Amino acid sequence: MNEERKISVEEVDSVTSPPKARVDDTESLRETMERKRDYLEGFLSQTPSGVSPGEPGGDIYEGVIAALKEIYDPEIPVNIYDLGLIYGVDVTGDGHVVVTMTLTTPHCPVAESMPGEVELRVGSVPGVGVAEVNLVWDPPWDPQKMSDEAKLELGML
Repeated sequence: MNEERKISVEEVDSVTSPPKARVDDTESLRETMERKRDYLEGFLSQTPSGVSPGEPGGDIYEGVIAALKEIYDPEIPVNIYDLGLIYGVDVTGDGHVVVTMTLTTPHCPVAESMPGEVELRVGSVPGVGVAEVNLVWDPPWDPQKMSDEAKLELGML
């Protein structure tokens, strides 16, 4: 075996530190550099347009959702919105609200009374002129449509 050393070690008493940047040095660079256009400047200065009352985030839409969250299924201690029984809420500009919903099964004991209760509660929201409830069975309800809060309440998470 060849026992020749390939690494050399050099001992140094001291090392000169690199020069520190000074603000005075950058003044001359600032004059020569041109600032690039900030494309976000115009975007960030825009004010958001108002949300119409019928869109998510609007007063009527959020009021309808709050009203739906006050209606509970009599057999399951979760409101019908978090239970996933509400498939859609459509609000027109003149205050006409159409709620598309289903029930857990077609043979649900509240199949006759639940749509009427939903219609009454939605109709009592300020700004709603006419409330209509469409009860659909397709697609059928399944537990995967529930919100995480409802699953947690029922011990399914």
